[in-house]
Amino acid sequence: MQEVRAIRPDREVLTRQRLPYFVGISGQTVGASGLSMHLVTIPPGARSEPHCHVGYETGIYVLEGRVLTRWGARLENEVISEAGEFLFVPPGVPHEAVNLSATEAARAVVARNHPAEQDQVQPYVVE
Repeated sequence: MQEVRAIRPDREVLTRQRLPYFVGISGQTVGASGLSMHLVTIPPGARSEPHCHVGYETGIYVLEGRVLTRWGARLENEVISEAGEFLFVPPGVPHEAVNLSATEAARAVVARNHPAEQDQVQPYVVE
């Protein structure tokens, strides 16, 4: 029988994007088969490594802060997300996230239609 489970993230992990995550729902934590959901913190002035997600969509809800997302083949496009806003990242789109504050951390909930936390994240080299 499947069960409903509450998850309290109890440890921080450093991701392939070089950002601290608090793992919540995933295939590993609850046996999810098509979803993962986590909390990411972007430290003041920090940025993720450029990367792309292979084969899955990502939805982000910003809880705190202002985040600049640069995206595209040369990271030539930009969008700013603020607390209370959603951001959608299609599969395979190169991108990076930048915390626009030098003094405050940015925090967001990240959901993916893939159960693994990091298996399908690939580094991206900007040409």
